[in-house]
Amino acid sequence: MSALSTALAYRRLLDENATLRMLRADHLAVMAATLDAHLGRPGTRMLAEDLHEAIDADLEVLRDHFDLSMRTAKAYCDDWRRAEIIIRRPATSARGETYELSAAGFDAIRVLEQLRTPPQTATESRLVSLAQAVRQLAIDTDPDTSRRLQSLEAQRRRIDAEIARVRRGDPRATLDRRRATERINILAQAQGLPADFARVRARFEKLNQELRTSILNVDETQSHVLDEVFRGVDLIESSDEGRTFAAFSALIRDPESSAAFDENIAAILDRDFAAVLDLETRRALRSLMRQMKDGSREVQDILTEFARGLRRYVHSHEFQRDRLMRTLLQDALAAAAPVAEVRRPYEDLGFSLELSTVPMSSVGEVNLHDPDEFDAGHALAEAEEATFDLEKLKAVARESEIDFGELIDNVNVALESMAQVSVAEVLDRYPATQGLASVIGLLSLASSYGRIDPETTDELTWTGVDGRSRSASVRRHYFTEDIHA
Repeated sequence: MSALSTALAYRRLLDENATLRMLRADHLAVMAATLDAHLGRPGTRMLAEDLHEAIDADLEVLRDHFDLSMRTAKAYCDDWRRAEIIIRRPATSARGETYELSAAGFDAIRVLEQLRTPPQTATESRLVSLAQAVRQLAIDTDPDTSRRLQSLEAQRRRIDAEIARVRRGDPRATLDRRRATERINILAQAQGLPADFARVRARFEKLNQELRTSILNVDETQSHVLDEVFRGVDLIESSDEGRTFAAFSALIRDPESSAAFDENIAAILDRDFAAVLDLETRRALRSLMRQMKDGSREVQDILTEFARGLRRYVHSHEFQRDRLMRTLLQDALAAAAPVAEVRRPYEDLGFSLELSTVPMSSVGEVNLHDPDEFDAGHALAEAEEATFDLEKLKAVARESEIDFGELIDNVNVALESMAQVSVAEVLDRYPATQGLASVIGLLSLASSYGRIDPETTDELTWTGVDGRSRSASVRRHYFTEDIHA
């Protein structure tokens, strides 16, 4: 391609691509930070009023460090919606509308995060993955069966040699800590999941719109779309995107595959090399399957809603009313075309039309008068002075919050005389003063700062706040070092 054609293609991409529009925005840092903070998690939606309030609070702080105008969060959100960075939809569970990040918004934030914390270049794991992918492609596309058999036999010999090394207990059969840590690229692949789910949803919405348009455009003699809908054929689920997503969703919903994935993640986090991972990475790995299930469930719900809506649109014969309206509009435009050649739009036709006295505007601009909003209530009386008991205030706080300070002290004291201590041993030495809350607090601390033995089970016992003794069997959680939090 010539430089001119390439430049024109790039210019069109800059004008049409929403991700690049966001990356070229004047206040990109503010936009990315606020949207990532409130809508960056997969499947996150916020009511429009709640998002406006949250961003207005952010703007109060950001104006001290950035050259921002006095525009409100609503004005910024309107701009970002028109730029296709966020999407506004009607709320399903409450009145009003919700905001969510579009696929372009997720992609732009991901690009910024990769630039802020660039990955290591030319790591061994990338080179190994690239070499394996190229080699596998060459084998799978080789028409010469003899060469493919030679390659498979060589692969079998390598596997047999690996099995022999494992049986001999050769330390080289296990990855060292540095190479194992390097190969944890699961999160790098998972970072694109929110954008993928948003992109699939947008494609389903477009496909749904295309099907409705095709229903209006076809003639009665060419109503194959109508016939298929009446026969119960789900055109959305039978599309290429629908079949691809259905296969992914079935894999996620399979209990065996899901359980195996969770067990593998738990095994990885229990390895010695995983101790160097930061807390955020460990939490992200632990919640990876849940995020995929949530995203899959959300898209599946949207797919079902579109399919039902399309079937209802056809079976209720609403499309016939829309066809009639479309025909009337086309006839009016056709009749107006010849008139435009002899009459100007602003020319006086000598005809008066009485208009409604109600201004034509969006229903969303109407504000109902609520007298309760202007009711200040009873006059405030001056309260009498009172004395509070500090111990009672502490007791009230302990009823609503887990006393992590007490639990951390108990763990650290227990580790002074032992190299490692389990949650069960901590409870034996220091009974749960808050009942089940103390047990949950210890398990939470062990998940974040300790280790889990998936092959051993402990019996945890405690006395509830009602004085009754209770017990539970859980995987062994234990601590190996002091907690500094």
